[in-house]
Parts: sequence; structure tokens; C-alpha cells
Amino acid sequence: MKRIIKRNDLVYPELSYQIIGILFEVYNNLGPGYHEKYYQKAIANELKLCNLSFQEQVWVPLFFKDKKIGTYCLDFLIDDKVIIEIKKGDRFSKRHITQIISYLKAKDLKLGIIANFGTNELKFKRIINFDS
Repeated sequence: MKRIIKRNDLVYPELSYQIIGILFEVYNNLGPGYHEKYYQKAIANELKLCNLSFQEQVWVPLFFKDKKIGTYCLDFLIDDKVIIEIKKGDRFSKRHITQIISYLKAKDLKLGIIANFGTNELKFKRIINFDS
């Protein structure tokens, strides 16, 4: 029997594993080349099948000194704990990472996952908000 090694240093480890499994399920079934909106619909379907609590296309206000100065739109908010941001391409840019850190700070959350549905494989990156 194959032994599964789980890390103890991850934020929300069980939820993270479940989310990443869903991302791979979507990529393995759809493959590369689709618009982000189709990956989003497929992820939403899988989240429902797994009975995970989630919100899709969540608008989050950004405040400066108690004044609203803008809004962000999160692709997914899972269990009011984890943000998923969907990208399409072969790599993560600094802009993508900065974007999700901004989302995490605006919602005062600890964990975000960027999912990049590339041409050769699914890549993901966990982003931690150390200020939360």
C-alpha cells in the first residue's frame, strides 16, 4: 500500500488538498486551451459535487481610511477561508502573485491558491498572507 505523506506546515491542509485535487480533476478532464470562464464553470461544478461551501465571483470592497476606493472580484472564495484565482498560461507573473496578496489583505484571509491552466500542465501556487 502506498503511503501518503501530508505536510503539517500548510495553512488549512485538508481543505488545500481537496481544492488542489479539484483543480487537477478539472484540468485532467478539460485539458489546456480553454478560456478561464470554462475552467471556472467546471471548478464550480466540482466544488458542488464535493459539497464544499463556496462563493463565485465575489466582489470585495477596498477601503482607505474608512473610504471605499475600489472593488476586487475574486474568482472563488471557498469555505470563507481560501481564495482561488484562475489564470491561463504557462507561468505565474509577479503581478498574479501581487494580485492575490491584495485580495487576501482586502478580505483579511490567510490562504490563496493561484491555478494556472497552462498548455502543458496545471500549475498551482499557494500564497500566504502573513499579515492576517
